[in-house]
Amino acid sequence: MAEGRLIPHHGEAIVLRTWPFHEADLLVSLFTRDQGKVKGVARHAMKSRRRFGGALEPTTHVRAHYTERPCQELVRLDQFEILWSPLTAPIDYLRTAGLQLVVEVLEEAMPELAPEDNIYRLALTTLTAIHAGAVWLPVTYFCLWMNRLMGWMPELGHCAACGLDLRNQTVYWSPTADGVTCHDDRRPQSRALAAASVAESYKIARTPLADLAAEDWPSTRAADLRAFAIGTLERHLERRLRSATALLPR
Repeated sequence: MAEGRLIPHHGEAIVLRTWPFHEADLLVSLFTRDQGKVKGVARHAMKSRRRFGGALEPTTHVRAHYTERPCQELVRLDQFEILWSPLTAPIDYLRTAGLQLVVEVLEEAMPELAPEDNIYRLALTTLTAIHAGAVWLPVTYFCLWMNRLMGWMPELGHCAACGLDLRNQTVYWSPTADGVTCHDDRRPQSRALAAASVAESYKIARTPLADLAAEDWPSTRAADLRAFAIGTLERHLERRLRSATALLPR
């Protein structure tokens, strides 16, 4: 491949984040289906909306057209076609938080140029479900599955300290340590995860989101499981998720 040759790319992507870049440009982080996370420059995007319009809004699902030059870190963003946008319908505070959680986790968790089709499909399914009006189930589903797909999900059936069989029992997890424990081996800052919520985690692991959505899922259902899933993500990302604040049990 000749040095300096421009390589065009065309494919699906989710807009994760944008930053001002130089005087009128925007730096854009995308999670693409074919290449994974990509960062690029949208020239003059802060002055002219002709090429991009509302397509640069985080969580927007687009068909992205961009150009890569070998050995350069940033691609050149040429044009986006909106496939789905959060701006097409009114959204409330909780749904906004849910949408932002998905892209915040992807931005923090995914390495550059590492395609992960399972995670891409999970993110798109979750964003679509939240946009349709659900919050608590898709957020819980997304966080649990992200932990599984990233290899961060602990085994919930046995105590990590003593090996006790914890099936059908309340388990305890700590935001500062791996695994779950029995009551006697609780660690500092341990929190309870009810047996019923552990059972919900197994159900989520084997059931498509669309099938689970047929059930009623209020904010109180498996709220401790949602807190556990978010806490596990935060432990491995080594940072607090800003968008999760509104989604945690009070």
